Amino acid sequence: MKINPFAFHEQALELRALRSQILSSNIANADTPNFKARDIDFASELRRVGGSTLALRKTNALHQSVSTGNALGAQIKFRVSTQPTLDGNTVETDVEQAKFAENTVRYRASLTFLSGQIKGLRYAIRGGD
Repeated sequence: MKINPFAFHEQALELRALRSQILSSNIANADTPNFKARDIDFASELRRVGGSTLALRKTNALHQSVSTGNALGAQIKFRVSTQPTLDGNTVETDVEQAKFAENTVRYRASLTFLSGQIKGLRYAIRGGD
């Protein structure tokens, strides 16, 4: 059995990258009439792709979900707006920018952590150059 010590971080980075695309699309469409803000539930998706038995499920028949067709099979959901607009757009730019900034910081943190693991493994293999 082959074990990939980086699989968890690889999946986390892929989900963070997907979330960045979704959030940037929301920001880009802030002035598009009837555009609905979307996002993924990162923690639930990470548990799902990480092999956990917890899966996304609808708790009400009226809940909507969108199949994304992305490589991870992540479910993209519509975000509920706190301030409805007359043109039907649900993007709240300040909320989207804050979520995008947080996601970027977490993406960089994952990269830093992964880089540290790789350096540790290289150190162990080389014997401490």
